[in-house]
Amino acid sequence: MLIAMAGLPGAGKSTIAEVLGGRLAASVVSVDPIEASILRAGIDSDQPTGLAAYLVAETIAGFVLDAGQHVIVDAVNAVDPAREQWVSLAQTRGETLKFIEVVCSDPELHRVRLSKRASEATRFASPSSYAVEQSLDEYHPWSGSSAAIARITLDSVNPLGANVEAALAFLDS
Repeated sequence: MLIAMAGLPGAGKSTIAEVLGGRLAASVVSVDPIEASILRAGIDSDQPTGLAAYLVAETIAGFVLDAGQHVIVDAVNAVDPAREQWVSLAQTRGETLKFIEVVCSDPELHRVRLSKRASEATRFASPSSYAVEQSLDEYHPWSGSSAAIARITLDSVNPLGANVEAALAFLDS
């Protein structure tokens, strides 16, 4: 099975993806550290590093699926072309695709999470508040064939355990 996460930076996607990965013995392929590695390699940020990271994640996810394992793609997936990428991958591999969208309905909690991420020493750059606001402006409604794929929306103000259990029930359905 291919599981594609979606949601704004700092919404809680990665946390849920990591727990699900452990519970399902699924590989988690995260776009953010891939893009950070591309930038660390010296590729200029004015290049389409985000697109490159999505393409690398797609290639890795394909290999994991070919090995007969579940894979969770941890990415913002804000626009239809990104979402359609996972639809196409699932179709070409003959795999089931399910989307898990994560939102944070509390703007203050979202800001706190983002500032905490920015203050921690991480392996990759954390998004700024501006980047999140820009992502919010660019986060498109679901349409096209991705809108027809099974999707659950989880609110990360709910307890992590409750969200994980809801996601597992959704994945089993």
